[in-house]
Amino acid sequence: MAAGYLDILRARHAARLLTGTLVGRLPNGTAHIAIVLFTRAEGGSYTLAGVLAAAYGLATAVGQPLLGRAVDLYGQPRVQLPAAVVSALGMSLLAFTGLTSLPLAYLAVIVAGVATPPLEGGLRALWPSVLKGEGQVHRAYAMDAVAQEIMFTVGPLLVTVLVSLWSPPAALLVINAIGVLGALSVVLSEPSRTWRSAPREAHWLGALRSPGLLALLGAFFFVGLALGSITVAGVAYADDHGRESVYGWLMAALGLGALIGGLAYGARQWAGAPEKRLRFIVGLLALGYLPLTLTPSVPVMTALAALAGVFLAPAIACSFIVVDRHAPRGTVTEAFSWLVTTFGVGAAAGTAVAGPAVELGSTAWSFAVAGAGGVAALVVLLSTGRVLAAPSRTPSVVTASENDRNGAVEPGFSSGHKA
Repeated sequence: MAAGYLDILRARHAARLLTGTLVGRLPNGTAHIAIVLFTRAEGGSYTLAGVLAAAYGLATAVGQPLLGRAVDLYGQPRVQLPAAVVSALGMSLLAFTGLTSLPLAYLAVIVAGVATPPLEGGLRALWPSVLKGEGQVHRAYAMDAVAQEIMFTVGPLLVTVLVSLWSPPAALLVINAIGVLGALSVVLSEPSRTWRSAPREAHWLGALRSPGLLALLGAFFFVGLALGSITVAGVAYADDHGRESVYGWLMAALGLGALIGGLAYGARQWAGAPEKRLRFIVGLLALGYLPLTLTPSVPVMTALAALAGVFLAPAIACSFIVVDRHAPRGTVTEAFSWLVTTFGVGAAAGTAVAGPAVELGSTAWSFAVAGAGGVAALVVLLSTGRVLAAPSRTPSVVTASENDRNGAVEPGFSSGHKA
């Protein structure tokens, strides 16, 4: 298993691109907890903290596909680095002005969110130009999904350490400065500087004109809803058992499960169409969420949480392959950014639904939201099987990249077999 991942990391530029992207995404991965801690330190209420964090999340959801389209049109350096700087300036404005002017605070988080650079989609667009063949690229997608789980675990911990050592404003400044350095590392690399999107057909819908991509986005809205609801349900479960540490154990178990599942998924070559494989994985994901509604003892619940997390990273990694197959030519970064946006909006919706489910019903009801989200995602994939079975183009995951200057392969089209 480890040999395949080491081969990827040994490839020229691969480790730098993966590390730079993860570091560059640190502000986005930690923004919600950083905003909440900052708001509370400034004397703001939990309600205000939640609204500011939600404003940031919605702004990010709007900005990602727009900036992704800009990357496809103008290249990565012209978009990624300026966006990272503007986003950092937005958070710096919040850090320096505090909550003395609420309109200014809202403006700061909205600017920071809208300008969040689409590094995640950009990395997936670069993998074919760095790695050899479909097998390595698909394994890189799995490694990417695993790395996300690590980042979303380590990132909040880093914020809390910075807050304890210095202050919440300092944490905002440091995290965003680190993010700019990560984006800088990516855009100065040769693959980022030379990458060009395949020629695209002018269309105002961009990537969204693909029916298969729309079906995938619909499914992953519900996957995001399931994951978002678990974060609230986990807090309610911890409250029921009178120990805040229980929440940490549940989230750690979910992350551990995703880590194991992602590593196992990327360790082998998979035959057959990825769309069929995705339906199977999402079905297992939904099945893993359902036992959480039993809310058993803490040790058993922790084990169930780990099991529920096993299929998350494989589902995400497989979705990357499906995105690549269905994104219209010349829209790959935008398409990946839409996946990020849809997943994030779904998570926000899950958080919003799970809260009332706890208050009107019980903790079990909030976990039922997660199960319902998983089932809904499967239903979407099953009901749209026909459009998902007909990719709009051959995937760009090929031995030659879209920016192959020799032109041996027409940009955006595969010279190899389909996944």
